[in-house]
Formats: sequence, C-alpha cells, structure tokens
Amino acid sequence: MANWTADLTGAKLKGMDAVSEVKARLSIEDVISEYVRLKRSGRNYKGLSPFTSEKTPSFMVSPEKQIWHDFSSGRGGDVFTFVQEVEGLDFKDALELLARKAGVDLEQYKGSSGGRPGIDKARLHEALKSAVKFYQSQLLKEHKALEYIRKKRGFSKQTMLDFELGYSPKSQKALADFLLKKGFKEKELQLTGLITRRGGRSIDMFRGRIMIPLHDSTGAPVGFTARLLEDDKNAPKYINTPATPLYDKSRHIYGLHMAKQAIRENDYSIIAEGNLDVISSHQAGFRQVVASAGTAMTEYQLKTLARFSPNVKLAFDQDKAGLDAAERSIPIASKVGIELSIITIPEGKDPDELIRKNVKLWEKAVSDAEYAVDWLINTYKDKFDLDSAQGKRKFSDKLAGVINELSDPVEQDHYVHVISDMTGVSEGALVTKLKGAKSEPPRLKKVTVTNTLPPKEARDRSILADRLLCLALPLPEIRLYLKLIIPQMLVTDAQIKLLEFLRNHPEFDLSASAGEHGEGLEGLEDYVKILVLQFEELYAKVDRLELQYEAAHLRAKIIEYFVKEQKDKLRVLYSRTDETDPKYQQILAKDRDLNQLLKQVKEA
Repeated sequence: MANWTADLTGAKLKGMDAVSEVKARLSIEDVISEYVRLKRSGRNYKGLSPFTSEKTPSFMVSPEKQIWHDFSSGRGGDVFTFVQEVEGLDFKDALELLARKAGVDLEQYKGSSGGRPGIDKARLHEALKSAVKFYQSQLLKEHKALEYIRKKRGFSKQTMLDFELGYSPKSQKALADFLLKKGFKEKELQLTGLITRRGGRSIDMFRGRIMIPLHDSTGAPVGFTARLLEDDKNAPKYINTPATPLYDKSRHIYGLHMAKQAIRENDYSIIAEGNLDVISSHQAGFRQVVASAGTAMTEYQLKTLARFSPNVKLAFDQDKAGLDAAERSIPIASKVGIELSIITIPEGKDPDELIRKNVKLWEKAVSDAEYAVDWLINTYKDKFDLDSAQGKRKFSDKLAGVINELSDPVEQDHYVHVISDMTGVSEGALVTKLKGAKSEPPRLKKVTVTNTLPPKEARDRSILADRLLCLALPLPEIRLYLKLIIPQMLVTDAQIKLLEFLRNHPEFDLSASAGEHGEGLEGLEDYVKILVLQFEELYAKVDRLELQYEAAHLRAKIIEYFVKEQKDKLRVLYSRTDETDPKYQQILAKDRDLNQLLKQVKEA
C-alpha cells in the first residue's frame, strides 16, 4: 500500500500565507515533542496520549504527512489543531502562538486597508512581563502586603512565586516611569491596561494593591486582578485590567495554564469564583481548579475547558448571585456537551475560607458534588411549599425554563418524571408548561471553537466511523459496507462529506489520485491523511478477507448506536403523544423502520 500513502504529502505551498509560512518553518514532531515524549516507530513517531490516561502508546505523529492522530480519543489533525487541543486555544490564538515560535511576523500578512497600523502583541506581552517582575520586587519592600499574603492568606513562599504575586505602590507613576525607562512607549502601556489617562496625564492603573497576574493558557501574562490592601469605602475591593488586545474577560480562565494537566489527569475541572480560591486550592493540592472573572460563565469558557475534560464542577459562592449563575450555566453546559456538577460549600463559605479552616472539608465538598439539574431541583425544593398550589407553581416556574433548554430530550423526559413525582402534578400538565416556557436566553458571546471534545458516546461513534472510512477509502471492495450508513449516523462534517464522495465515486482509486487527493475531496486533505495513517497502523498487514469481517462489524456497531439513540428519542415522543394523535402513527412507522434496519444488519 506504500505507493499511495507516501505521496499524500506532495501538495506544494501556493502563494505563502501566514499559515503556510508557519507550517513551512515548523516540523510537527518538534512542536508536539514539547508536550509528548515521542519515540521513532518506522516512518512515524509514537507516544502516550496527552488527552487520555493510557499506558500503551497510541498517539501517532507522521512527519511525512505533517499530521497527528490519537487512537485512544479519536482526535487528530495538523500542528494547529494539536496546539488548539492541548492548549485550549481557538485557531487565531494558536496561529499567534505558533507564529511566535516560528519567528513569523503576522503583521506582514495583514491586508493594507488604510486603517490603523497593526498592534505588536509581542511588545505588549513584554511590557506585562516587566510589570509582573516590577510588582514582585515591590512586594518584598512592602511589609504590610507581605504580612497580608503570608499570614492572613496563609500562602507559602513557593505559592507566591508560582502565582507571581506582587504589590503596586501607591505612587501614581511608579510603574509607568519604570517601564518608560525600559524603552516602552506610553501608547503601548495604555494598550496593556497598565496605565490610564486622568486629568490630562498618564498614571498607573493600579496603586496600593496586591497584584495577581492573569495569564493565557500558555502562561503568557495578559493582565492583572488587583486587590485593595487597605479597606477604603470609596474604592472597589477588586479591579481587573480593562479589555485590551490581550485580555478579554469573557474568554479568560484564571489559572488554566497551571491547571490544564491536572484537569486531564483527574478528568474534571473545578470553577471557583475568585482568583484567591484558585491559589488556595492549588496550594492544598487541588491543581485542577480555575476561576471565571466573576460568575458569568460563557460558552467560550466552557468549550475551552471541555478540551481538557467534559466534566466540570462549579464552586460558586452560596448566595443569590451564585445560585443564579449556576442556573444560567446549566443550559450552556448542556449545549456544549459538558457534564456540569455543583459543589455545595458548607456554612456559606467560599473555597478559600473553607480550605483555611479545614482542607478535608473542601475535599469532601468536591467529592460530594451533585449533578447540576438535581442540585437545582433540591435547592428550590427547600425554598417552596410543595403542598400548596402556589408553591408548586413557583417551583415548576423556576425549573421549566432550565429543563426546556436541556439539549437531550431523554434528559428532559427524566426530569418531567422527577418533578411530577415530587409535586403530584401530572406529566401532561408539566409538558404543557414546558412547551410554553419562556426562559431568558443566556447572553452568549458568539465565538467559534473547533474540535471540541464530544461526549464519550459521540467520541466512540466517531472512532468507529473513522475506522470504517479508513478501510473504504483505499479498498473499493469495502465500500459496499457503506450502503446502510446514512449521514445522521456519523459525527463530523468530514466523515459525512467523505461518505457522500465515496458513494458518488464508487470506483475512486486513491493510489492513482493521491497527488491531488481526488476531485471532490477539497478541504478533506488532512482528514484523508489521518485515515491513511490509521490504515497503516491498524490494517496494512491484515488479510483482505479479515478486513471485510472488520468492516461488517464496524458497520453493525455504528448502526446499533444510531438505532439506540433514535429509539430513546421515540420513547420520549411515545410518552408525550396520545394514540389518537396523527403523529402517533408516524412514531410507530419510524420504530418499525429502525427494527427493519437492525434486521438488515444482522442478516447481512
């Protein structure tokens, strides 16, 4: 099979854009080896997956094809995809990171539109790094600030160093003067949020405060949270860097650069409300803890965390704001495939207070976390009189909007049963209320994040589909096993597009079309390379007859997953539809079709 596999990397760079330039300067194995210990395996490299806890290496890197594939999780792609996955970045941020690594100036690739000149983000990062060091040096000179951090907060010297804690002196221009002398321009300092204009002159943004640096997921500083050292009724206790070219509150996750490996290892993250909660948790050994900027969780933040684990536990304060925030997070988590749980902190404390009191109490609170919808039901159950009509109405009002926005109809049906049992209200009445529920939609920032880790079942289905397609792509005799497969059974757009291509081109010869990847496969080049790599690793030495048995098995498993999913949905529809309803016969017909499909697979 080698004659067609080796040629798949033959596409030459056309009219170098920024992405092509970065790829030309960086070898994928060099970039990935900074995260994964790779060993040569024939023409490829192999290592332990950075995404799962495996003991036998199944993570492959192909220098020839400049792609990687993780057999344990089903993920794969090029160098950009890897950095997005491992660092929790979107494509734009991954491009900036890899461009810095490759020494590529992205500004020269921006079209000249006559607008303002591009921002040199590298300079802004350097200014922030210098500010971090300046604040650290000032902390050593300020006894009161040191006493607050060491004695009142109980942070060790190592914790102070790990989180780069500092102090901003009360002088109005201490930092500005320091950075200007180092050669930074006033405009650059304004763009970082380190200085501000007041009364016609520039002064330091932060003065007389404990300084907590904010970092992006790679560890580069992007801003600060500043806590007031001395109480002042006229000043807020905490202030953050304003929105800058480097810092966006809705996208930032505090502590992620230090937590991401622990999140993968423990298979869950904990979201606290405050930065000091994160620092205390890390010092106590809970390194999978991060914080949002306040309680407004965004879809982007949850999608970013889902890259490292689909399991998230919220540890917000036990006040109304915390309750409201948890409630708002449930439909967002459901939408992006997050399994959201809630940590109840006893005595109304926050994680930092609880850890300082007794770390065992924090450990127990984490282990006792409750699935978010169950937690919400139990919380409101204690707030209303469920023996009264008014209490039942208020209780169902609170829950209807949340349940109505759950993405899974089976989960919706489950909670209709639960609420019906708790209140004595008929399921029919509750379903009617759900249909009319007008919950306020969460305010989401529109973002695009690629390759978010799907839930386990979807991931398993995707792996099965990849295996079947990697057999059908080079072997025309396997393509007859695609006949019962429909697009709804697949998971990714690439799988659907390739299925349609192979259906429309049953005689397609990969070995003859390797150089061009075949007409109609535009945009699937990397996916085709991944499938070729899978074939090489799994099936290249297997007898052709055995490969047909394997294809039949894979097809059966894909269809079984699909039938189970569809029947679960039909059960919900059955429970909500009367036999006199015309739709009832349609549901029966769909059920018969699914049974017939299963029969066809077993007889094939």
